[in-house]
Amino acid sequence: MNNFIGTYYHTLEEQGRVSVPKSFRKALGKGSVITKGLDGCLFIFNKTSWEKLVNKLSTLPISQKSARDFLRILTYNAAPIEFDKLGRTRITENLIQLGKLEKEIVFAGALSRIEVWSKKDFHSYQEQLERSESQIAESLAELGI
Repeated sequence: MNNFIGTYYHTLEEQGRVSVPKSFRKALGKGSVITKGLDGCLFIFNKTSWEKLVNKLSTLPISQKSARDFLRILTYNAAPIEFDKLGRTRITENLIQLGKLEKEIVFAGALSRIEVWSKKDFHSYQEQLERSESQIAESLAELGI
């Protein structure tokens, strides 16, 4: 399994094309998927991570509304990722809107997935994390991390 780490700044070109960071591109390939994420970003999963997630989601009880809703969030706007010869992919218009992506975007590795943010939202979210990192660390300490 690949661990996606690091932060990369890129430019969203016309018609939704963007060059994916080379270090991330190596771990992506056929079967990779981009979809609406959480907290205002998009998620990119490689085939293995996407299949694990799909398998887990398919075991959730259909009778539980939160399970149905989470599945919908991740699947309604999912799209396959395909690269051109220059390592660019196209982000669909609906995902650009859902992610509030503008010209400057950020690719951030989050271990099992890549997050795609607008630069403005990424920095805003980072500031929020920095303000609450002590509380986050305390709550994870209770889980043994």
